[in-house]
Amino acid sequence: MKIDFEHRQSAHCETGVTSNLLNFQGINLSEPMVLGIGSGLFFSYIPYIKLNGNPGSSYRIYPGLIYRRATRRLGIKTRLVSFRSADAAMKALDENLRKGIPTGVLTSVYYLPYLPSQYRFHFNAHNIVVFGKEGDEYLVSDPVMEVPTRIHADDLAKARFAKGVLAPKGKMYYPISVPSEYALKSALIKGIKHTAKDMITIPVPMFGVKGMRKLARDVRNWPVKVGEKKARLHLGNLVRMQEEIGTGGGGFRFIYAAFLKEASQILNMPELNEIGDEFTAVGDRWRDFALASAKIFKQRSNATAGYGEAADIILECADKEEQLFRRIRKLDFPKP
Repeated sequence: MKIDFEHRQSAHCETGVTSNLLNFQGINLSEPMVLGIGSGLFFSYIPYIKLNGNPGSSYRIYPGLIYRRATRRLGIKTRLVSFRSADAAMKALDENLRKGIPTGVLTSVYYLPYLPSQYRFHFNAHNIVVFGKEGDEYLVSDPVMEVPTRIHADDLAKARFAKGVLAPKGKMYYPISVPSEYALKSALIKGIKHTAKDMITIPVPMFGVKGMRKLARDVRNWPVKVGEKKARLHLGNLVRMQEEIGTGGGGFRFIYAAFLKEASQILNMPELNEIGDEFTAVGDRWRDFALASAKIFKQRSNATAGYGEAADIILECADKEEQLFRRIRKLDFPKP
């Protein structure tokens, strides 16, 4: 059985899966629109939560929230379900496929053999769409892949029930009711306002721009506080979270810039287009931070000066993002 499902490659798994599932339902929204409506842009730095011994960081909201927020704001009813056993999870997936329902599935990257070995690591929040089954193989639309692929049932079951942080627990999700009309302008405005609010008003100094500034302070002090070897590991993990594990970083800033430009046309707000240009520049600076950090890993820069340079770039990004989100909060949005 094979569902006629259009695969479209994207920059990020959850935004790509959401966009592709909505496209199947007749709602053609780009990946940037999904990110913006779902208020996916965020920042968190929680040093007491460790990932492989390194402080936890993320450049996006909690996995799954982009899909839930975007569909809710568009008036789409969805079903999200987890399972206690792999057998029940695979049977439920098969039943969906028999009904012609392409299904979003949460997996561990480590157990997806179609990915190159260098990209397979223990990360349990990778989203794919399963849209068919032939024999013992499932047909998969993985948004990070150029074309659809296949995975054996045993491997998919392992990927759906991997252990560890953010264990997927067989989770699957899919739209069950789509309105004939949806309030796009209202969804855009809610998404924009929510992101701006979260980035600059949460009082806890681990989230939004406050979290960026705390991270900058810690990066500057890591060589003295934890030693050069561990400091490099911390910094390497930070860049990996930014550039490889799908938590946003510079890439999400570029996508968010594209969202603001699309939204500016729909809402007839040229200011959003201008702010989008400036977000592109912020994304460039996050990439500069990754480059400065790489020089430290490879010991091509003076260690102390290198950490200071990296910290300064983070502070610059925090200041600029706060400035842009404050501008957004002052905008006079049209009534939907």
